[in-house]
Amino acid sequence: MSNQIVLQSEEKMKKIIEHLKTDFATVRTGRATPAVLNAVKVPYYGSEVPVNQVGNISVPEPRLIVITPWDKSILRELEKAILKADIGITPQNDGNVIRLPIPSLTEDRRKDIIKSIARVTETHRVFIRNERRDALETVKKMFDDKKVNEDEKFKIQGELQKLTDEYIRRVDDLYTHKEKE
Repeated sequence: MSNQIVLQSEEKMKKIIEHLKTDFATVRTGRATPAVLNAVKVPYYGSEVPVNQVGNISVPEPRLIVITPWDKSILRELEKAILKADIGITPQNDGNVIRLPIPSLTEDRRKDIIKSIARVTETHRVFIRNERRDALETVKKMFDDKKVNEDEKFKIQGELQKLTDEYIRRVDDLYTHKEKE
């Protein structure tokens, strides 16, 4: 039973880390990455679909993303969807493909991005601590209901603290890597 609590907490913390990676992938740095288009949805045959489902996304140069739609009639809709998504990139439509030139970052923009990823990082640290708190409350309730003894309670608390420290370190490592990027 006690291992189950630790394992459940670890699963939730893994999901928090994956969510952080996803959030970081959508942050636009000076390099072109198709992940900046994850939030863009294109109206296509009556439904909103992700860009990668209406065309091929490639990165031929470090500062350029090229979208080649499978159906040329969607070019105008694709262009509008990118502008509407407000990702900070102006699309260039040449009738066959859409080019997204990534502008170089100014020093002010870099500082803003670092502040933004610091806020996101702190939010995810809080998520991990909240998960630890929830698990500790479960353990305390089990102790009060006499389902675990005091030794087991302290053992589980120690394991949860080690787990929390490990996942906080992972969050910090991801932040450091993204900050360098």
